[in-house]
Amino acid sequence: MPSPISHLRWYIVAALFLSTVINYIDRQTLSVLAPYIKTEFHWDNTTFALLIIAFRVAYAVGQSLSGRFLDRIGLRRGLPLAVAFYSLSAMATTFSTGLASLAACRFLLGAGESANWPGAAKAVAEWFPRRETGWAVAIYDSGSAVGGAIAPLLVYSVYHFFNDWRPAFFLTGCLGLLWIPLFRWLYHPPETHPRLSPAERADILANRADPAPPGAPPLPYSTLLRLPQTWGIILSKTFTDPVWYLITDWFAIYLVSKGYQPEQSLLAFWVPFLAADIGNFAGGGVSSILIRRGWTTLRSRRFIALLSGLGMSTLAGAVFVDSYAAMIACFAVSTLCYAAFSTIVLALPGDLFPAPSVASVSGLSGSGAGLATIAATLLTGIVSDRYSFAPVLLVASAVPLLATLFLLTLIRSAPNSQPSPAHQTD
Repeated sequence: MPSPISHLRWYIVAALFLSTVINYIDRQTLSVLAPYIKTEFHWDNTTFALLIIAFRVAYAVGQSLSGRFLDRIGLRRGLPLAVAFYSLSAMATTFSTGLASLAACRFLLGAGESANWPGAAKAVAEWFPRRETGWAVAIYDSGSAVGGAIAPLLVYSVYHFFNDWRPAFFLTGCLGLLWIPLFRWLYHPPETHPRLSPAERADILANRADPAPPGAPPLPYSTLLRLPQTWGIILSKTFTDPVWYLITDWFAIYLVSKGYQPEQSLLAFWVPFLAADIGNFAGGGVSSILIRRGWTTLRSRRFIALLSGLGMSTLAGAVFVDSYAAMIACFAVSTLCYAAFSTIVLALPGDLFPAPSVASVSGLSGSGAGLATIAATLLTGIVSDRYSFAPVLLVASAVPLLATLFLLTLIRSAPNSQPSPAHQTD
């Protein structure tokens, strides 16, 4: 019998982190190369927005579908299938010849990538005691910032080596295929994992998300959508994710609009992503520390959400400053606060719902965010073409305040739970 792996749950979340890094490298390849692709095809921002929307439509619908899919067939089979699908879709982009073929590849990429966050949320709910879920979510979600920071260096290097944007999509798409055998080897449910020690198994099963009978199905959507807690999660994510995607999808184009060339602004491109990485650990880590000091789980989550929701409004400062460093600092503070807020929202399904329904709730919130991001993307293209990015940034600094309000008013306790340290009403 194989010997146990000490602290196996942290290896699991490290694999999820790698998946998120690869996920973001694949999606950011288009954003990094956007100035070159726009020039080759003579597109304006409104036309380029159609590519982003193609991804977002599939990503929005796909999150609810993939969350349900993963809840039913499990992560060990479901997540590798999704990664294989989006990796091949990214590689197929190499052969695109215009708007229609690029949009089709981006649509397929979005459909496959939609499984990552519901799957990661489900894995954390299955594998981590509640006292550690903040840290675990921070680790895997920080992969988005790390992937976003790696993508410019990797993609620009490939672009300049080949003097063509197409090979970059093929090479970045290969990364997910390398990840699949690692995950298949490492991941089993904690109840049956052959390398999990008895002590760690007992701790996980006794202190993780609300248990359910073995083989229990996820709660029906009709039940989930009647709960204010579900809507608190959906709406708080819906009104914050468009801010993040404004930066990830448009930042290179925004810098060019301000007179900075992509290679010259490489460091500036990194800063918001690195700040977001800090924000992930600030949000998840501080909430976990507060729980260890006696705060209820929900009180700690709501406190971090309040601070970070207010902090996202600093994005408006970029409109009113002339200094390059000050402008980048506004983006950095806003993305740091976004990442802290996002970590809390991603942890809440595992805090509030039985394990078999965690991916379903996470997927619903992702779909809500995806639909809002589609509308925001189209408006960003139109407004930036006709006016400038200034109105976009001002609105993007205000909508997170609504998200914070929804979270605080709709999420006050766990649905239909008995009072416990993790579920007490504040």
